[in-house]
Amino acid sequence: MARVYDLGRVAGLRLDAMPSAIVGSALLWVLLSGCGVLLGVPVAAALVGGLIAVLLHWSSEIVHHLGHAWAARKTGHPMTGIRFWWVLGMSRYPPDEGTLPARVHIRRALGGPTASLFVTLLAAVVAVVARPFGGAISLVALFFLLDNLLVFSLGAFLPLGFTDGSTLLYWWGRA
Repeated sequence: MARVYDLGRVAGLRLDAMPSAIVGSALLWVLLSGCGVLLGVPVAAALVGGLIAVLLHWSSEIVHHLGHAWAARKTGHPMTGIRFWWVLGMSRYPPDEGTLPARVHIRRALGGPTASLFVTLLAAVVAVVARPFGGAISLVALFFLLDNLLVFSLGAFLPLGFTDGSTLLYWWGRA
């Protein structure tokens, strides 16, 4: 079994990461910093901005899963943790929780995108406020908005086999 790094706890959830999360974070940092440089941001500012954007991405991932955790707690079938891999995460549930009704799976799946939608609205305000500053600040704010909108809010509904959309598609007809 691949090594897993224990990252502690947040809101009672165990956080851990696969080695791929470190690689994914580094690649995302390089990609975002490179985009900043290509858009005319000085290299040092692009590197700092890229790092801040990666931290915002992971913060958004945690908030997304805290949305799942809140919804799961409301169903009476709570999460146990979040595992990070590449540049995403997955909700962890007790391995022995047994068979659950479809409505429980649906409610838990909707919790993440709902939380992310609130972060998207916050990010929109931040992007509007940051726009006059230009440079790395403006680009990081725009990334924060687009990441939450396209990955964690809308993108979560794509049925890719590991997303909320796949869970919803599977359980919707069984509810």
